[in-house]
Amino acid sequence: MSTDPQQDWQHWHEQREAAVASSYGPLSLTGTHWLADFPEGRIPAIPGEWREDGDEVVLTAGAEEGLTVDGKPFAGTVRLTADHGPIHESRVESAGRRLVVLRREGLWAVRDFDPGSEARRAFRGIEATPYDERWVVPGVFRPYGKTRSVRVENADGRERGLGLSGELSFELHGGEHVLQVAVEDDGTLWAVFADATSGRDSYRFRFLRPEAPAADGSVTVDFNRALLPPCAFADHFICPFPPPGNTLDTAVPAGERRLNPA
Repeated sequence: MSTDPQQDWQHWHEQREAAVASSYGPLSLTGTHWLADFPEGRIPAIPGEWREDGDEVVLTAGAEEGLTVDGKPFAGTVRLTADHGPIHESRVESAGRRLVVLRREGLWAVRDFDPGSEARRAFRGIEATPYDERWVVPGVFRPYGKTRSVRVENADGRERGLGLSGELSFELHGGEHVLQVAVEDDGTLWAVFADATSGRDSYRFRFLRPEAPAADGSVTVDFNRALLPPCAFADHFICPFPPPGNTLDTAVPAGERRLNPA
């Protein structure tokens, strides 16, 4: 970090584009395959037989299918749990593709991350508004007594629960605004929001990740670092849409807005 916020933002933006374009970044996701849709265990274009068994997934494969598990050639049967670490550390690989085990609300899926994806080859960067100090405003976080769950539509058309831990209030354009937010494991905040630019001058919704609030709830809200959600890069993510009340009635033409055209 430097003492120049504009320079810090430029560095953040460059790192963000590099992460998105990396071998197993969001552009490499070519499929999210729900095991409930494949009761016989065979997923088209995915080697092996994948079956859910309670709190685990059972993978069975022959040596000829070319899978590796934990970095070693695999043949036989192995029981897997959900992958939570970086994509490149997931347990199952197929010729450079990472097959990531996912669980959402009790349902199991296998995600296929392919470094050779068409989206990764076509990537030309992220269109973002240059840093402007006017989009950095003070805010206050007010936690709920306990986490609330609301049902929201996801990018794949299904409805799922979204956990919310409190409200983040701040002032923009002379008006008071409130976003419902979650609290991450490290104490930082996470909001899914839309605004008057959404679906027109920016992607249909975006993420905001303020730092952890101070003891008195004060927190800096920096819309220069508004993020495109993963589903802006690949159709196979299941990003949640903004919960009720998280669509701002003002324009926020700051931060990441959309992908650069090819």
